Amino acid sequence: MDVHLIAVRDGEKGLEVLLSRRAGAVYATGHWHFPSGHVDGGGEDVVTALVRETREETGLVVEPEDVRVAVTVHHRSPSGDARVGFFFEVRRWSGTPGVMEPEVCDGMGWFSLDAPPEPMVAYCRAGLDAYRTGAGVALHFQEPGDPIGHEPAADRLRVVPARATAGTGGTRRPS
Repeated sequence: MDVHLIAVRDGEKGLEVLLSRRAGAVYATGHWHFPSGHVDGGGEDVVTALVRETREETGLVVEPEDVRVAVTVHHRSPSGDARVGFFFEVRRWSGTPGVMEPEVCDGMGWFSLDAPPEPMVAYCRAGLDAYRTGAGVALHFQEPGDPIGHEPAADRLRVVPARATAGTGGTRRPS
């Protein structure tokens, strides 16, 4: 399971998100991505993992009560490996973001929510695009030969519609 930080702030031209550029001997070197990581073992929950990874990768301190659900993405890479990513929105933290792990990250910056930099990891871009729609769940199943980086021609994002809110007059199926 993956956790992804969508740190959001008000910028001069609108909302901005924090992204880091992958470097070294890691997947998608040179591509922009949300600060992210993996859940450590069965004893760590996804919120605790996000708080830990955020501190380790960016130096920002986030309190668990400031973490908000953004979107969950079920992803399949071009090689066929599947994973689930939990993307969390955070709008409050302490500290100033910086590169804390230079062996896997060589840049970090704030970018317009509506105009992220390229190249960007396709999986991460799918999470960003799904977040921008307000979806709770999205599927991103890449095909063999698809690029690691986001390519509009190979966009595999599929947003799963949310259920109607109780009491809004949705259609009911007979019992």
